[in-house]
Amino acid sequence: MVGFSCQEELKDPDKEIKYNGPIIENKDVFTLFSDSAKLMIRMKAPVQQEFEGGDGVFPKGFDVEFFQREGAVTSTMSANYGKQDKGRELYFAQGNVVVRNLQKGEMLETEELTWDRRRRKIFTDKFVKITTPNRVVTGQGLRSDQNFENYTIQKITGVFDLEE
Repeated sequence: MVGFSCQEELKDPDKEIKYNGPIIENKDVFTLFSDSAKLMIRMKAPVQQEFEGGDGVFPKGFDVEFFQREGAVTSTMSANYGKQDKGRELYFAQGNVVVRNLQKGEMLETEELTWDRRRRKIFTDKFVKITTPNRVVTGQGLRSDQNFENYTIQKITGVFDLEE
């Protein structure tokens, strides 16, 4: 008597290769954040990828507009790439990061910046360049409110007056 049995080999789930990629990919993302029914932030991105824990990636960058309570745009932020830590409401911007204060006519340029949406702050420890209507200031590290109205450069490395 000959017997055959087909038995599938059981595999250890801890040794299996797990998928770590995005579970959702959204195109032409348009997100609005409000406070007491007033528009405070408008965020646009060509692509947003969401991962299992809720965190996100903006592989083609993002653009953000910050509003006053009256509805006027006060400042903007853009970057070539971004990551979102949803639980802590942190956004990490990388690559050609530009923040503009439209009311003061000032612009911040850096390669990396963190935006803490919960605390309404932006900060970096990287090289920064701030251009005002009459001066360029360079330095290492910056702390600011998200509207780029009140900021501190950690270590100033250069101040250049612009001639008119």
